[in-house]
Amino acid sequence: MTITLELLAPFSGPAIPLERVPDPVFAGLMMGDGLAVEPMSSTLLAPCKGTVGQLARTGHALTLIADGGVEVLIHIGIDTVKLAGQGFRPLVAVGDRVAAGQPLVEVDLDAVARRAPSLQTMVVVADAERFCFTGRAEGWLEAGRSPLLTLTAREAASSGASADGPEREGEAVVGHEGGLHARPSARVQQAVKAFASEVIVEFGGKQANARSVMALMSLGVAERDTVAVRARGADAEAALAAVVSVLETHSAAGHAPVAVHAAPAVAGRLAGVAAAPGLAIGRVVRLDVFDMALPEAGAGALAERERLSAALRAVRERVQHGIDAALRRGATAESDIFAAHLALLDDPELLAAAERGIDSGAGAGLACRLAIRAQCAVLAGLGNQLLAERVADLKDIERQLLVAMYGEPEQGPALFDASILVAEDLAPSALTRLPRAKVAGIVTAAGGASGHVAILARALGIPALVACGPDALSLTPGQALILDARAGLVNPRPSEAELDDAAVEIARLAARERALQASAKGPAITLDGAAIEVAVNIANADDAREGVAHGADAVGLLRTEFLFIDRREAPTEDEQTEAYQAVLDALDGRNAIIRTLDIGGDKDVPYLQLPPEPNPALGLRGIRTGFAYPDMLDAQLRALLRVKPLSRLRILVPMIADVGELIRLRGRIEALAGEMGLAERPQLGVMIEVPSAALLADQLAKHADFLSIGSNDLTQYTLAMDRCNAALAARIDALHPSLLRLIAIAVDGASKHGKWVGVCGAMASDPQAVPVLIGLGVAELSVSPRLVPEVKNLVRGLSLQQCRGEAERLLALNSAQAVRARITELWPAA
Repeated sequence: MTITLELLAPFSGPAIPLERVPDPVFAGLMMGDGLAVEPMSSTLLAPCKGTVGQLARTGHALTLIADGGVEVLIHIGIDTVKLAGQGFRPLVAVGDRVAAGQPLVEVDLDAVARRAPSLQTMVVVADAERFCFTGRAEGWLEAGRSPLLTLTAREAASSGASADGPEREGEAVVGHEGGLHARPSARVQQAVKAFASEVIVEFGGKQANARSVMALMSLGVAERDTVAVRARGADAEAALAAVVSVLETHSAAGHAPVAVHAAPAVAGRLAGVAAAPGLAIGRVVRLDVFDMALPEAGAGALAERERLSAALRAVRERVQHGIDAALRRGATAESDIFAAHLALLDDPELLAAAERGIDSGAGAGLACRLAIRAQCAVLAGLGNQLLAERVADLKDIERQLLVAMYGEPEQGPALFDASILVAEDLAPSALTRLPRAKVAGIVTAAGGASGHVAILARALGIPALVACGPDALSLTPGQALILDARAGLVNPRPSEAELDDAAVEIARLAARERALQASAKGPAITLDGAAIEVAVNIANADDAREGVAHGADAVGLLRTEFLFIDRREAPTEDEQTEAYQAVLDALDGRNAIIRTLDIGGDKDVPYLQLPPEPNPALGLRGIRTGFAYPDMLDAQLRALLRVKPLSRLRILVPMIADVGELIRLRGRIEALAGEMGLAERPQLGVMIEVPSAALLADQLAKHADFLSIGSNDLTQYTLAMDRCNAALAARIDALHPSLLRLIAIAVDGASKHGKWVGVCGAMASDPQAVPVLIGLGVAELSVSPRLVPEVKNLVRGLSLQQCRGEAERLLALNSAQAVRARITELWPAA
């Protein structure tokens, strides 16, 4: 073998083995073999002479084609693509010939370090299996001078692989609810971006490039369909495995789904699908399909391609800003939808079609419209309602691109104080840019209950009726309507009497809410004098204020995950203390239970090197993750111990399986409190989420101050049914007798040491479960803010003595259905 290539250090700084990089794609050598450098200089230098083969539009990554055709990928930092080019200034362009040591990219190290999980820069040889790495640097490197990697070519080996790499084949049973619609297709696209190999998905005699969201959607793949997957290239095996894994992952088609209710035809009424419940009176505001006039001829291919590129950059930036803003508000439904839009903007087949139109002489706008409308026709003709509903997303992308090219053609719609938006279909961006206070309802001719606007309407609490047919487009601007999304009907010409009746019903519902609200400030006391605390589950200080406004007695669960996810670095101790203190300050003297971080392989936390797990629910999560990352756990515990007053703080620990874990954590709290010179200690509680914790409740209660039942996880672990599996949804019932028996054991174990038990899972919000839980001895129920008045009202109508006697008898029943049937007989109002 002879030496064929020596790569020099691209930055000054210490060399780092690729396996230690905090990114599973690089650490797992999925992109190829190589080394990383922790940059201490600000200019990226070429590690060898060659040609710039690729340059990311964001400037954070590039590929050099070295002599002999060796592809060298240089990736600056982890997750730096999300910075959208901020902090990077490329000094070369694709096709440039460069010398070893030549400056390639200027990097603002401070700016990037503040926003990226890591600055570690990877230098990777894509076709690594062709080479032996005879030299790997260690220790400190000088940019452009120190050898980083030395490669020697292997002797050519005979194999069946093609010239561009081996080929691998496999199958996947698609697990996404609704099949390969926009968001699952975007996830496949994102997965394949990590690999150099070509990946093709085949179904029904058609094939699609896995890098194209549109091509994937156009296959018409439904949930549980089997697709073939082929990968070809140096990393074909890893690419195939990654794409198959994403295809088989279960995901729901929408957030907070509602039962789809298509109303029967009623004379004089417009019927549709109830996508978001509610009753509203308002006036029609037409938001018709966007269709601006466009120039047919272009000003030359070069100018029109630049016009398209500029529009793409502008819209990408706007969409990314929308994603970031939604994540800051905790609006995950909105962020997921716009993430799918971002994937459409990077779709290679859509872009190629638009560029072909430009090359044939069309203007960029017309070429873009024709490319998008052709794909709309494909989706609409597949006979798949979910995919047909994505036409609105494509038209939304079209509108935004055309506005970026030619400007907004007209002012936004004039709104009434109570506006009912009417359109053929509504673009998500059209809804989110309107003031929520003036939107009373939505009526669309097309769309469906799983459409992106329906998802947003549910999240925003806006009554919505979709799929009403062409008659919806006969509604005229300013026309008064009664929208009853509960019944799936629109009254397009209500009489004065009908308007009065609807107003009376709206007022009645509002009065009931006010009456419940008025009494919600008082305690929830049963008919025979037992006080039950009704607390609130929250994610931040705003939720805490809402809970107080709705009469919550305390915070029963503050999930701290909101501070840790959807960001590029862990929150500092000061950030955490500020957030926790804000919650206590918002409670006007009430107590708060704050749960330590419950995170694992089921959540995307890029700055933690969480291993991929075949079953995240049974892997590293909850306190197990805390013990695996002791510095992060200590930072959170110190932040909690800094809040004032500590007497109002209760720390809750998730996923405790035995008493040893609790003793270990209490010891850590004691040590930290001692270091901080604290004389006071907060109460410490244990979440009962796994059967072992319920069975050992007497041991746990000896060392804990209280127990809190996480019924969601306890249900899935007890019944061995994944709560995210739609096929099992009807069978996963917390009122199963086995769950009730475990709760009874936990309460009994806690009572031996005089400790109380609460419930913070969804079971506490189930009206039928409330009398049973009270009867089993539960002292606290923690629910969402808006349910506090309802739950308090329910408790006040119950007798503790009756609940106790009946709960004991319910334990002897043999199914959740039998339990619910008996509850209906005993407490019909529940």
